[in-house]
Amino acid sequence: MSNRIPKAELHLHIEGTLEPELAFALAARNGVELPYATAEELRKAYSFSDLQSFLDLYYALMAVLRTEEDFALLADAYLARAAKQGVRHAEIFFDPQAHTARGVPIGTVIEGLGRALDRSEDLHGISTRLIMCFLRDESADSAMETFEAARPWFGRIAAVGLDSAEVGNPPSKFREVYAAAAEAGLRRVAHAGEEGPPAYILEALDILGVERVDHGIRCMEDPALVERLVRDQVPLTVCPLSNVRLRCVDTMADHPLPAMLEAGLLVTVNSDDPAYFGGYAGDNFDAVRDALPLDDDALRTLARNSFRAAFLDAPARDAFLAEVDAYEA
Repeated sequence: MSNRIPKAELHLHIEGTLEPELAFALAARNGVELPYATAEELRKAYSFSDLQSFLDLYYALMAVLRTEEDFALLADAYLARAAKQGVRHAEIFFDPQAHTARGVPIGTVIEGLGRALDRSEDLHGISTRLIMCFLRDESADSAMETFEAARPWFGRIAAVGLDSAEVGNPPSKFREVYAAAAEAGLRRVAHAGEEGPPAYILEALDILGVERVDHGIRCMEDPALVERLVRDQVPLTVCPLSNVRLRCVDTMADHPLPAMLEAGLLVTVNSDDPAYFGGYAGDNFDAVRDALPLDDDALRTLARNSFRAAFLDAPARDAFLAEVDAYEA
């Protein structure tokens, strides 16, 4: 099965699509000095021992993003790459606190990203949604302040999410802001069960009321949780290359994806932070196809799952599912 099979990408941090070449171009334009001599030297730094070692570099490189045009260029570059790998719909995370903390107004971020997303269907054939994430290693008060600051742009924002350093920052810490998001009519997702325990997945479901769990691979340690996720068909946005690069899984051959599918979980495959982890959505499909006992039917199921799990209306979902069914490798 080709990596160009039609698919939705549901777990994608736009800041994690910053390729070294674009980072250097923006650094030069904005007068930012990077601690690397060349793009190739920077790319060699993309070797991580765990989630925190990745986050340290991830946040440092955001310094090159300053203007609306910077954010538009970043999103356009991602969408162009994604289109070549079969992505037809993308639900894109962004981290406003990481930008406002360094003096970039939240409106600059949202308007810049929105500029690229508004032209995405015409330029790239990709429909889009924007998901505002809260940094879980920041305070609950900071999350609420960010939520309130974003109110003028709620028409552009489809959902809220929760990301960054998981261990020691349980979902329950953010119950108030998620309640406010629900009241505002925003959809809700959250990272849980990547490095954190299965209990974090339960908190995300029961306390935050999430409709989709980002990562969620550690659910396999709790049979009762798996049974619940299967029964309720709660989507899990799994990121295989990320799991290997951040040492959540030793090798791709050890990835629990086949067992998750076998259990009946509504699993999707996504790229997370593709510039850092070695591949975009289609590359992740290639990686699991080559390393795991997954046949073409399983890959087609993963593609169908991505549209089933997306925040789409029924006609759009049905049209995308028909594309998957009609696709021939």
